[in-house]
Amino acid sequence: MTQRVDLATVMDRMAIDDLVTGYAVAVDDSDWAAYRALFTHDGRADYSGSGGTEGPAAEAADWLAETMRLFPVRQHLIVNRRVTLHGGYPGDSAEVHADYVNPMRFESGEDFVCGGRYSFAAVRTDAGWRLRSVVVREKWRRS
Repeated sequence: MTQRVDLATVMDRMAIDDLVTGYAVAVDDSDWAAYRALFTHDGRADYSGSGGTEGPAAEAADWLAETMRLFPVRQHLIVNRRVTLHGGYPGDSAEVHADYVNPMRFESGEDFVCGGRYSFAAVRTDAGWRLRSVVVREKWRRS
């Protein structure tokens, strides 16, 4: 690879990492406008793997806004991010598979923790990298 391709690849990977981090921060901070802005106009979210909804990102944001009220304390830790760029140089789409641990606390003070894997599909847009989809596959939970 040339230095130009290497640099573009690193920059894309950093931008995609920021996108995934922005997702976690938006959910934890209840910033549903920021959550919606992370997705393409046709973006979708699938939380059925953790007992939730599946559908357009805007509808998922509404569902999350309601559901996350049950957990005034929450922290989505998204780790072991594996990014695959597609579409040649520069890449125009990407897949991200990442593990998560999600400690939360109910209003009652009871702790709830779950973990699993996210699958993100991202695309390059005129506004930068955006999510086309997010799929959650919960592997375990403890309360």
